[in-house]
Formats: sequence, C-alpha cells, structure tokens
Amino acid sequence: MADGSLAGIVSLKGKVSEEEWQARVDLAALYRLAALHGWDDMIYTHISARIPGPEHHFLINPYGMLFDEITASSLVRIDVEGNILQETPYFINPAGFTIHSAVHMNREDAHFVMHLHSDQGAAVSSQKEGLLPLTQHSLICLPHLAYHDYEGIALNLDERERLVADLGDKSLMLLRNHGTLALGESAAECWNGMFFLERACKQQVMALSCGRENVLIAPEAAQDEVRRQVERGIGGKLGWPGCLRKLDREMPGYDA
Repeated sequence: MADGSLAGIVSLKGKVSEEEWQARVDLAALYRLAALHGWDDMIYTHISARIPGPEHHFLINPYGMLFDEITASSLVRIDVEGNILQETPYFINPAGFTIHSAVHMNREDAHFVMHLHSDQGAAVSSQKEGLLPLTQHSLICLPHLAYHDYEGIALNLDERERLVADLGDKSLMLLRNHGTLALGESAAECWNGMFFLERACKQQVMALSCGRENVLIAPEAAQDEVRRQVERGIGGKLGWPGCLRKLDREMPGYDA
C-alpha cells in the first residue's frame, strides 16, 4: 500500500476457514468501535487477534489504514516472527508486532489484544500514582491492572520479555508514558476491559482537574467489596451484541 490507496482489497469471505473469518469480523469490529469512541490515533496503535489453531498465527491492521476503514478482509495474517502469510498489498507496523506478539506468544488466554494511545489513557499512564481508586470504573479495573515502564518506541524485540513479566496474569495494563492495553479470550471480553479502563482514565483526568487534594478516594472496604464482586464478571458478553448493532447503524461495512 505504498501509494496510500485502498485498492487491492479482495474479499476473503469463503476463502479462509470459518474460524478465521469470525476472528477477522470480530477484530474489524474492535477497530471500528475504537474509532467510534474517538480512541484511534490516525494509523497508529494496534488491535490483534489470534487465529484459532496450533500455528500461533494472528491478525493485525495493515499499516496505513485508518481504524474506521478496517474491514475483515483487509486485516493481515502474520506469524510470531512478523512474517506476512497471505497475498496482500499491505505491510504492518513493526512496533505493533513487538507488543502484540509478546502477549500472544506468552498468554494462551490472549486471543484478542488491544493497545491504544487515547488522550486520557496516555495522561493517566504518565501520572506517578497511576490509576487511582476514585470511581466505580477504576475499582473494577484495578484488580486486573498491571504497569510497564516506558522504554521508547516499541521496536526492540528484547522488550517483549520485560513486558510479559510485568503483565503477569493481569488482563489490563498501563504502558507508562504511552497508553493502555487490554486482552481477552474473546473480542467481547477484550472490549469490555478496555472500555472500563478508558472510562476510568477519563474520569480520573476530569476529577483531578480540581487538584489531587480535593478528590475522594473510595473507602478501603468498598474497594475490597468491588474486588470480590468483579471476580464474577461484569457483563461484557451481554454488551457486545449491542455494540455490533451500533456499528451496523453508524459505521457499517466492517464485516466485508
């Protein structure tokens, strides 16, 4: 896609396995939802999906397409070494490969991985205290949240080991001075985690506009209670069909 055009997109429906096609549709939906919420960063940041099967192949966005342009067929299939495994006029962003391959290679439950550079996510990732227990959204996120220190643009493959070590068994991460990350066994789970994390970050930025000394930290007992409550889940699968209906109304075409 050196000329920046959208030419050369060939529909892959019926040309790949049903499992891969569903992963493509779900992943394209995640890109469109991020754009719909204003969480995209032009052609930068990435969302990826592992294709079902033993090969550990995954899908990622073609470098140069905006999030609201992504379709199921335009996504690029690659292996954990970053090799492109399909006929495509596109290439991928090496920085996206570094972060996403690290998570996919080391977490079997990471079927979908979303990384964003939203204003609020980058802002909170740059605050010394990180995400504070200020709102219900933040309390839902905190038991699942990890941190990774900034090392520069993610082009160095040796960063993968440190990122995975910092992530541990968590499903959400603040990449310091950088942005947010969420993973899930399904697109719905990944989206739900990111939705709550992004909302929590936005709420914190708004709350801190009155100064750190004027915000109300949630009581410890309430923090503990929410930690117990979220172990039972927070309805991510129930919200996903509604998100897809919203896409069909406002940004159709992702499933092409």
